[in-house]
Amino acid sequence: MKKIRCALYDRVSTDIQVKDGLSLDAQRAALVDHAQSHGYEIVGFYTDEGITARKNMQNRKELVRLLNDVKADKIDLILVTKLDRWFRNIKDYHNTQAILEAHNCNWKTIFEQYDTSTSNGRFAINIMLSVNENECDRDSERIREVFAYKRRKNEILSGSHASFGYKAENKKFVKDEKTRHIVEDLFSHYFTTHSKRATATYIIEKYAESAPPATTIHYMFKNPVYYGHAYGKDNFCEPYITKEQFDSIKEIGSLKTFSGKNEPYIFSSLIKCPVCGHNFAGYQHKTKKPSGKVYISPVYLCKQKQRSRTLCTCGINIYESTVEKYILANVDQKLQELADAQMSFRLMLQKELKADPAKEIEKLKKELSRLNLIFQKGRIEEAEYDMQYDLLSEKIGKLEDLTKSPDERACQPLFAAFSGNWQAAYEKLDKEHKRAFWHDKIKGIYINPETHKLCGFDFLIK
Repeated sequence: MKKIRCALYDRVSTDIQVKDGLSLDAQRAALVDHAQSHGYEIVGFYTDEGITARKNMQNRKELVRLLNDVKADKIDLILVTKLDRWFRNIKDYHNTQAILEAHNCNWKTIFEQYDTSTSNGRFAINIMLSVNENECDRDSERIREVFAYKRRKNEILSGSHASFGYKAENKKFVKDEKTRHIVEDLFSHYFTTHSKRATATYIIEKYAESAPPATTIHYMFKNPVYYGHAYGKDNFCEPYITKEQFDSIKEIGSLKTFSGKNEPYIFSSLIKCPVCGHNFAGYQHKTKKPSGKVYISPVYLCKQKQRSRTLCTCGINIYESTVEKYILANVDQKLQELADAQMSFRLMLQKELKADPAKEIEKLKKELSRLNLIFQKGRIEEAEYDMQYDLLSEKIGKLEDLTKSPDERACQPLFAAFSGNWQAAYEKLDKEHKRAFWHDKIKGIYINPETHKLCGFDFLIK
């Protein structure tokens, strides 16, 4: 007689591996014993480890592999220990059952008695799956409620790892006094140089074995916990930097700007490619004169073009000295344009609005709420409602646009930085500090795509 080809499927989720003897080893031993005692031919072992049965079938890779073998008609019978090791999701169970029936493959639990050949047996399976599914969902709801409560209390979740510079204490993240000075020095150095790479080198050289790895340092610049944000909540823990500083780090994005021989290129990551939109990066351009003397000058080109000659076709090279002269020559005019824009905005508000715009917007929004209420009560026709709704919405939109202008308070530090004889002070800076100066003041420098000449720049208003 032909032996029944048997597949053994076992599964555990991480929280029950040793509970009730359902570890993987215990399941496999019981399944093998059962198969051998019944004379089955074991054709494969399929094990999903650390996977809950409520997961989507596609996330249970071994189950998917098992079903592929069933479709290939390699299996006559599937053995599992218990129903809840097999499924807790009714929908996936029925989808799986359809595949098994199409290929004349049966399944059997060795610790429970289930029979899919009768209507009563199938009914019992559906009831048990419903119970298991409901139990699993209730457990998930309880866990979510516990996590929500912990977040409200600013308590860390179980298994959470404290980032470098913090430690877990009384269920909260607090600053670790053993490493606090390193984190403070790291961010202080960054806001001096505005270079993530230079900062990582500085921290590793200064603190040696006490310093975090370079990969950790680079991740620290992207980790919101350092401005006190965790689990989707601000003010979760004591910050090392402000939210504005964190956004500034992300904006500058100097992590992806690398320069040869650690040369501090002043405008790296600030110049924008007019063709592909990527930042320009610096490199050393060597020129050999007829006399034989070699001159080395810092030059910028598109990072995409540096990586591959086929990625960007801008063909633009621009000397650092050219960029610096252009910026210095146009800063005063750019500042005047900003001041004029603020003055024009104030005059426009005085002319357009007789009342406080914020109060006027609030008044119009109340009218909109009353209009909605009247319409809901059926006291106004839909056509009339649409007309008045659009009219009020348009007025609100115009007022909100009018109230948007260059933030005068945010611009004050910018005006202060360029006051007095600032150029004389600037000329005394070394390249590292010139780089820090411009990265703190400029958001982007732009090139005309047709002439390949510098055509403008924007200030970084914080």
